[in-house]
Formats: sequence, C-alpha cells, structure tokens
Amino acid sequence: MPPVLIFLAFLLLLGAGTDGLGEIIGGHEVKPHSRPYMAHVKFVKFNGNRSSCGGFLVRDYFVLTAAHCNGSSMTVTLGVHNIKAKEETQQIIPVEKAIPHPAFNSAAHTSDIMILKLKSKAKRTKAVRPIKLPRNNARLKPGEVCSVAGWGKTSINATERSAILLEAQLIIQDDQKCKKSFHRYSKTTQICAGDPKKIQAPYKGDSGGPLVCNNKAYGVLAYGKNRTISSGVFTKVVYFLPWISRNMKLL
Repeated sequence: MPPVLIFLAFLLLLGAGTDGLGEIIGGHEVKPHSRPYMAHVKFVKFNGNRSSCGGFLVRDYFVLTAAHCNGSSMTVTLGVHNIKAKEETQQIIPVEKAIPHPAFNSAAHTSDIMILKLKSKAKRTKAVRPIKLPRNNARLKPGEVCSVAGWGKTSINATERSAILLEAQLIIQDDQKCKKSFHRYSKTTQICAGDPKKIQAPYKGDSGGPLVCNNKAYGVLAYGKNRTISSGVFTKVVYFLPWISRNMKLL
C-alpha cells in the first residue's frame, strides 16, 4: 500500500472515537516497573460492556484518571507491566468510591478528571509508588518534551491490546495552535501535546493516563485528535489541584 494511503488509514481509524479501548501509536515498551505510578483501571460501563483505562497513583489511597472512565465494579491494578500475566508485583485493589469532577461534560470533554478512592492502602514497593503533582503555579512551555504511557494495541490493525506498558514522547504544543485544531480546547483547563513529525500518539484506552513532565503528572489524558495521529488533549492537573486536594482530605 502506498505510504499516503497508509497514513490516511491512520487518520480514519483515529476518528473512530474515544471509548477507552485504546493504544499508544508508535510507542515503545518501557522497562518493566520503571513507571511505578501507573495504574490499570478496569470497570463495567453503564451499557454493561467491560472496559479499561489508564490511571496513576498520587497517594496511597488515591488514583487519578479520566471522568469518562467511570463505571461499576471498578478495580485498580498497581505494579503491573504485563496486564495478561500474574506478576508478583501486582496489587489488585477494588475502588471504594469514584468521584468524577462535578463539571464534567462528556460531549465537550471538559473537566475530564476523576479521583478514585481505593478500598485498601497501596503498599509501596519498587513497582508501586505515587507520582508527584506539580505546584499550583507550575506552567509548561511549548516545546517541552513529556511522555504518556498506556496499554493497548501495537498497531491500528491489531485486534487485541498490547499486554505490556508502552510509552510515547510528546511535545507541548502552543495554545493558539491547539485551539485551531480542537475547537473546544481551553488553555485554562487543558494541555495539548504531540509531535506532528512523528507517528506516535495516545489513543483510545490510554484515557486517564498521565502526561509526565519532569517526573510530575501535569495532565490526565482526555481524548485524541480525530484528524491527526500526533496530538492528545490532557486535562490540566494544575487547574484542578484545589479540587483534588479538597476531595482527598475529605475522604
């Protein structure tokens, strides 16, 4: 198939939606358990279908993910590299309470962030450790290199998701350019990142995973671009820090 047609096929598939079934396009495998904050979130959607998302441990009892990853019978697996293997490092913990942001709008992808309170405390090990959140005044500049990780398909034609954790490098994009690409984009509450020169991006199922910059979680993956495979929009953690702190103290 000519390269142009292959590229168009990528674009068409990326427009298929963001229902949480996901993949990292053009990603690479990370060293096992080198991202000890990563969480694999499993749940039953409101239509009865089983699904999964990414997430990340921020406190011993708390995981952050995307609000559109809400459902019933929620469990979080920590210390996981291969989601299809029974690794000794894994900790499977039921979710006691899910708290999606009250302003979450699924149609507009706004305030797409959720706190998961775990039923039992995560045991800190080499494979399980929280990631730090940025300070209230922290800002990212266009051109900074960050990363996003998740479990998913290894190619657009794959029928099954990757069992292993994959990661892609993304570049923080200019807010004005993001607004042109994403009409509902808000520079106040969102960050967009990608690399137009490379075929790598977050996609469905990587939802809820962290945008990691300087070893801190600056964003929560909300959705991807439907006409390019090089951009993802993240809920801006800094903006929601007061809400996150308030709810974790109350629980």
